[in-house]
Amino acid sequence: MSLFKRFFAWSMATGDAAQARIYSGLKRELFAGVRGTVLELGPGTGVNLPFMPAGIEWIGAEPNPHMHPYIQKKATKHGLAIRLTTDAAGALSLPDASVDTVISTLVLCTVPDQAAALHEIRRVLKPGGRFLFIEHVAATAGRLRRVQRFIKPFWRVIGDGCCPDRDTGDRIREAGFAEVTIERFDAPLPIAIVRPHVRGVAIA
Repeated sequence: MSLFKRFFAWSMATGDAAQARIYSGLKRELFAGVRGTVLELGPGTGVNLPFMPAGIEWIGAEPNPHMHPYIQKKATKHGLAIRLTTDAAGALSLPDASVDTVISTLVLCTVPDQAAALHEIRRVLKPGGRFLFIEHVAATAGRLRRVQRFIKPFWRVIGDGCCPDRDTGDRIREAGFAEVTIERFDAPLPIAIVRPHVRGVAIA
């Protein structure tokens, strides 16, 4: 398992440039105005750090320790002081109402328990704090959704637990946030099963 985690971290790092080409515009818009204490769930190799402003307190909850050196390298490059933990999204060690912003990009597809993760996000956010997210989700209906369900067992193995058929937008709406704004879109990805996406903001 440790060898796979190390390989997965390396493979993610090699795909950073491709991910930047696809998502940079969306992230630049979504992360505008980020401030204060920022918690990122599953930051991977630190692909979102280039979009973080100076002066924030950035905390990365990344369970795969083999990702941490890549994150540290990017933080140094961009002049950011950071703190890393191996917390899982569903069991955060941070105090209640302690962060201004939680960020999740392409993470809620992998967490074992989405309800627990969303509960923890609400718990650690200050009143009025924002949860910013970009996630790939289940197709609304039809053949693509059937394909997502069929391929899920294999996809979870190669994608470190990634489930391509989760209704993540619905789960966020049901999680008890004070306000939720969600937009569906198709990302320009070569693999159809991960093209359906949602992005948005949930306010605690």
